[in-house]
Amino acid sequence: MKRNVLVYGTIGGLITAVWVLIAMVVFSHGLDMTVGMILGYTSMFIANIFLVVGVKNYRDKYNGGVITFGKAFKVGILITLLASTIYVINWLIYDYATGSQVMESYSKSMHDQLVESGASEVFIAKQDAEMKEFMIQYQNPLFKAAMTYMEILPMGILFTLITAIVLRRKVPKTIDQQLN
Repeated sequence: MKRNVLVYGTIGGLITAVWVLIAMVVFSHGLDMTVGMILGYTSMFIANIFLVVGVKNYRDKYNGGVITFGKAFKVGILITLLASTIYVINWLIYDYATGSQVMESYSKSMHDQLVESGASEVFIAKQDAEMKEFMIQYQNPLFKAAMTYMEILPMGILFTLITAIVLRRKVPKTIDQQLN
């Protein structure tokens, strides 16, 4: 199981890590934050496909074609945690190494969207104050790591649950086919 988790978790983590690096280069040339977020979550979706492949591979090649919900969940969540950790570490290294201004860009983007939507000045001022408070908290490395995990982990957990439900099998496929 370890090898399977390491292989598929690393693949998933590297997909998201490479995306972070590409996205930051593109963002530095003025890409809309909304487009960036859509592309980022798309890369996470693609990375989570390797979670499904990893659980299926474990079931079929290492577990005789049989896997319980619990075992599938365990394999899937370990792949998710490894991929997520690679993503978070990559982001933290990038952010600290480059002195990233992502939060400032995000804050400005949110402010501009509120202005364009016609929100009241009171509401905009309140949102700007909340964003400034968040940016202060985001300077704490533990808070930054936790927020970065919250970008990727929920999707991984959802993929893990669905995968464990869909791929569970109590009887090997060869025996199951003979019975039908």
